[in-house]
Amino acid sequence: MIKFSNVSLIYPNSTTTVIEDLNLDIAEGELVLVIGPTGSGKSSLLRLINGLVPHHTGGILAGDISVDGISTATVKPGALAHLIGIVGQNPANGFVADTVEEELVFGMEALNLSNDTMRKRVEEVLDLMSLSQLRSRAIATLSGGEQQRVAIASALVAHPKVLVLDEPTSALDPIAAEEVLSILHRLVHDLSLTVVIAEHKLERVIQFADRIVHINGAGNAVVGTPEEILMNSPIAPPIVELARALGLKEIGTSVREMRRMTSQLRGSLELSTPKAAMTSTNSVVSINDLSISYNGKSALNSISATIYENEIVAIMGRNGAGKSSLLRAIAGVSENSFGDVIVNGINTQKLHSKSRRENVGFIPQEPSDLLYGQSVTNECDQADQDNQVSPGTTFSLLSQLVPGVSGNTHPRDLSEGQRLGLALSVVLSANPRLLVLDEPTRGLDYQAKRVLTKMLIDFARVFNRSVIIATHDVELVAELATRTIFIADGEIVADGPTIDVLLSSPAFAPQVSKIMAPQPWLTVADVVRAIEGDK
Repeated sequence: MIKFSNVSLIYPNSTTTVIEDLNLDIAEGELVLVIGPTGSGKSSLLRLINGLVPHHTGGILAGDISVDGISTATVKPGALAHLIGIVGQNPANGFVADTVEEELVFGMEALNLSNDTMRKRVEEVLDLMSLSQLRSRAIATLSGGEQQRVAIASALVAHPKVLVLDEPTSALDPIAAEEVLSILHRLVHDLSLTVVIAEHKLERVIQFADRIVHINGAGNAVVGTPEEILMNSPIAPPIVELARALGLKEIGTSVREMRRMTSQLRGSLELSTPKAAMTSTNSVVSINDLSISYNGKSALNSISATIYENEIVAIMGRNGAGKSSLLRAIAGVSENSFGDVIVNGINTQKLHSKSRRENVGFIPQEPSDLLYGQSVTNECDQADQDNQVSPGTTFSLLSQLVPGVSGNTHPRDLSEGQRLGLALSVVLSANPRLLVLDEPTRGLDYQAKRVLTKMLIDFARVFNRSVIIATHDVELVAELATRTIFIADGEIVADGPTIDVLLSSPAFAPQVSKIMAPQPWLTVADVVRAIEGDK
């Protein structure tokens, strides 16, 4: 279905090739996963499939890519719209209509389908993606996860033979992600849909993948089965890291396989007792009867909570539960709130300019909203100046979080993960007393997440700061958060130590806890410490 023949790609002013001499055949009805470090060229590889690269982006391309026998060199991307559906890293950038239903219809109108056909397909895809209740909603009012499901639905509604997805689960809660991937898996097997996915959260996808393409960032690509690639890959999900830590000769790609492989080990261990985390009594954030509504629809309903010094608090819940609304209110940028949010004794609605930067550092779901410089260097220099820190501080933070970013690059030309790293560096250089992050791991690989985790832990413990994160990344929460607040339908339904909250929720439990249950362990490090302590 998709054939890469001696394909090489390099962008202008770049010193390294994105892809070099790649030969790859993807068969009909195959699900292929593309992995690699942040900024390694995964998105470029996906865009080569429908010709967006180099027709729209520029770049020097050698070799040939054909899809269903059609060479992308001979046609523009629009001529492949009936054949290929594509969902980008940031779905909001691809929407053209105002409401969900109009967005689904738009692509089919461009293909000149009949009204009866369009009506039937809209109903099918609304049910398939669990979007029926959102059909009349304005897309601008949807959460990031809801927008992602709409983007996937608008690609599926045209009945393409090939579906290309760039981080399709990055903004989805674990349940919604499982549903979307199960739907894609069913379409692959039942309708022979060919699916190519680039994804950082490998723990969600590897059990569905037939093959993996690993791009290393220096132009080289390795192709093989998940077991072959992940056995020695520096990029590996917790399930594979656990197999390596335990010295298993094979790796499993699902919880079921790993539980079978570790059954003897689990049976030989005594049940551990989780240790209680140390907590401070100094209040940093006080949320008092906070309510938020949009156009008469309640997003948060009389929420009250207190965040303490040194705490790293994870806000979790389904898509549309009200997590982003809560974070915006804490940051003082919500105009529809009732009740009070007090940070360090100051009402956040009264924080402005310098006092806001010193008290609250806020990174929204779309980090580009914070970036306005014409280059990375310009952005970092301006942040140093605004935050009154020594020159080079912001760029140094960026280099730690996402190494290899050129200072001459325009922020809009960075990958999603690199843009997030830049925005985080700009905010952290001000050393705010409270750091608030909305989905901070979108676009970040495992190495970048490890750096982010260490940076946030040091920020909280060494500098006596507090961190609040809204995220669907349960693996990040397991590694990072001291406390987890679970929100459903605008209300707090669970609030306690992370280990208690995650272990009590099968849907939101991390992979390691599912494999090693009933042991109260969340991470690979927990398992290693416990086993070494038993010896």
